[in-house]
Amino acid sequence: MSSASPTASPAWYLSLMPLLFVLLWSTGFIGAKFGLPYAEPLTFLEVRYLLLVVLLVPFAILSRARWPNWRLAGHIAVSGVLVHAIYLGGVFLAIAHGLSAGLTSLVVGLQPLLTAVAVGPFLGERVSGRQWIGFLLGLCGVVLVVLEKLLAANHVGLSWSGFALAAASLLAMTVGTLYQKKFCSGMELRTGTAIQYLAAAAVNGVAALSLETMEIHWSHEFIFAVLWLVFVLSIGAISLLMVMIRRGAVAQVASFLYMVPPVTALIAWGLFDERLGLMALGGMAVAMAGVALVVRR
Repeated sequence: MSSASPTASPAWYLSLMPLLFVLLWSTGFIGAKFGLPYAEPLTFLEVRYLLLVVLLVPFAILSRARWPNWRLAGHIAVSGVLVHAIYLGGVFLAIAHGLSAGLTSLVVGLQPLLTAVAVGPFLGERVSGRQWIGFLLGLCGVVLVVLEKLLAANHVGLSWSGFALAAASLLAMTVGTLYQKKFCSGMELRTGTAIQYLAAAAVNGVAALSLETMEIHWSHEFIFAVLWLVFVLSIGAISLLMVMIRRGAVAQVASFLYMVPPVTALIAWGLFDERLGLMALGGMAVAMAGVALVVRR
């Protein structure tokens, strides 16, 4: 994590940043796969957030990073609660309430399209006709990838409470991304990220204490899952996301999330030998075409 000016980063790094973000973000299922059997969802997330606070706050202090004023810190905290506590908490709870992982990812996969609808009124960014076609293609690609997963399973995993939680997660991620772009443009990455996880830990901790037993069965798998989510997802992928939001149009940044389900399916095929058929491969191609239409200048 660096506070370097936008002009300091080489062009090749900027062009690879979205690809690296998608790859890292797509590995999040690995942490959930290994960690959730050993702790309740919000408790699992709270361990993750507290470890991040312990790491990031001293790092920001020792590196003499610039801390924001109280007004900006408040905006950063709000974005942290939306993007981390409510978004991830909603995803984990939706699955825990019986909604299948495929349907959860499909609901959350609407985020780029919802962002495109809101980005004009909220940020004044224009979405062209070509980009609208790209958003719809990306959504179709995600549907194809997830549909194959659902057809391969013996049950769909339908849960209205799970749907409500996934919808809340979708809304939180969309609003959080827009809010971050509009109100947190002056955020220093090191201190801003520390504040975001402090706020997320506070809100998620209250929810975990209220709703769960907070019992943890410590194991090598659980420790691996926590460390993976902390360093790969929360520090690596989220830092890339914040830099991308600060540098680019929000609708374009959001479109890369369409690539997460296809890349996740590829990783699952490589690591766990999960089925990857023609429908999923076709969905990946359609999603890639959609993203290309959105981001092409």
